[in-house]
Amino acid sequence: MNTIGTKTPVDIVSFINTNSDISWNLTPHELEKSTIDLKMGKLTNTGALAIDTGKFTGRAPKDRFIVQDENTTKTIDWGIINQPINSKNYTILKNNIINYLKGKKIFGRHAYACADISQKLNITLITEYPWSNLFGYNMFLRPKESKENNQIENNWTILCAPGLHIENPKEYGLNQSNFSILNFTERVIIIAGTGYTGEIKKGIFSVLNYLLPTQKNILPMHCSANIGKNNDTSLFFGLSGTGKTTLSADPNRRLIGDDEHGWSDTSIFNFEGGCYAKCINLSYEKEPDIFSAIKKGALLENISFKHNNEVDYSDGSKTENTRVSYPIFHIKNIANPSVGPLPKNIFFLTADAFGVLPPISRLDTNQTMYHFISGYTSKVAGTEDGIKEPEATFSACFGSPFMPLHPTFYARMLGEKMKKENVNVWLINTGWSGGSYGIGSRIQLKYTRAMIKAAMTNELDNIQYLQHETFGLNMPTSCPNVPKDILNPINTWRNKENYKKEAEKLAQLFHQNFKSIESSVKSESNISQADLKNIVLGSPNKI
Repeated sequence: MNTIGTKTPVDIVSFINTNSDISWNLTPHELEKSTIDLKMGKLTNTGALAIDTGKFTGRAPKDRFIVQDENTTKTIDWGIINQPINSKNYTILKNNIINYLKGKKIFGRHAYACADISQKLNITLITEYPWSNLFGYNMFLRPKESKENNQIENNWTILCAPGLHIENPKEYGLNQSNFSILNFTERVIIIAGTGYTGEIKKGIFSVLNYLLPTQKNILPMHCSANIGKNNDTSLFFGLSGTGKTTLSADPNRRLIGDDEHGWSDTSIFNFEGGCYAKCINLSYEKEPDIFSAIKKGALLENISFKHNNEVDYSDGSKTENTRVSYPIFHIKNIANPSVGPLPKNIFFLTADAFGVLPPISRLDTNQTMYHFISGYTSKVAGTEDGIKEPEATFSACFGSPFMPLHPTFYARMLGEKMKKENVNVWLINTGWSGGSYGIGSRIQLKYTRAMIKAAMTNELDNIQYLQHETFGLNMPTSCPNVPKDILNPINTWRNKENYKKEAEKLAQLFHQNFKSIESSVKSESNISQADLKNIVLGSPNKI
């Protein structure tokens, strides 16, 4: 039996240490067997476990809360993203979870976050379902086996009960019967009513996004990272669907991680021990590393089958957000440990469905901070109900749902670190060219890979650049293994006037989004009006 240390709240310590029906630190094989025995999943022809997460096939950001108390009132950037809940309602909901789990056979795991051991955050994960625990094994870092009856030092606890649905949720400050709540004082995350496993990993990501910059001067980042043969680190920022996982999985570079990292004074380090990749339309031809990683131990979510146990990756009937988690060692070419030197290149990825942004452009410092704060990509028809034409989406720092502090806090940190290390920053459009979504075509992956390779190997250093008329972006006029005509996006449009109108339309959306960020800057913010003016210099031209 494992016991946990006294940093954990007394009620949770009592619940865990007196519960004899917790199965601790089961192997992936044991968790797979429990899942199948419970008729909650099946094995695919590659040996991966396939499960359905239920009603929720993605995160529920409107149902994520942070406990507002004396420690968080003045530090959290409260609003529609960081929604407050009071301590009284949190305690009631926590007790509901504890009482719900007491009568069940449950699963416990000791894990940690941060591959840089000096920043290690120990985690105790308690789950109702075995496959939720397998997700924890895959995604968090795995400590060496501890001896029986050895007390585990615990920093944060996660209680996950997908089967619990709260009646009369509005009485407790909730929007509906599911929730994910972070308590920074108790160091506890409680999740109920949703089986979507991403709530587990993003809960800890939110914790690190609060603790590391305020206590350690470490910049937390929603990005992937890899290392080249010359020991050069590259970072890939981007929202879901822009290509973070795909573009960082490069057979010629060692993978540090695919989603969450910290930038300290000495290194880039992975927060996680695994990868969580989108599966829709996955193929070996386009993404061989990810495709090959889906084997024994991997956990597939909400996929469909062709026949028997062969996965149909083209089927999005359950959700477009089909997913797979697997431990990072399923990728052959990885950094071990998941730590690298400070970066040489940063890539901001955007899937521009308006078809107006260049496939690659070089950013100056002001543009870097502006586009980092903007965090632009776009939604397209078919991905969500009601979307009939391209829709701009802005997510500050390329991950606002997980950022408890004001976005300018992170932007200023990035600007300072970028200047200190003289990092090259590039904006990469992995979206459309030759017209907007439905008219133009998606920029070919082989061209995007070629442009990124050229940037990382300094082949874009001594060439001519052209400034984009609307966005002021510096576009290379040539790039190895890429057709010249696609480098300036207006060249790919038949109707040049339509291109200019679409570019102006998108620029206006950028301006509107930034105005809302400017207006939310508090007087006590760590960023000055002079800083804001400099950031505005990186914005599109005034229309």
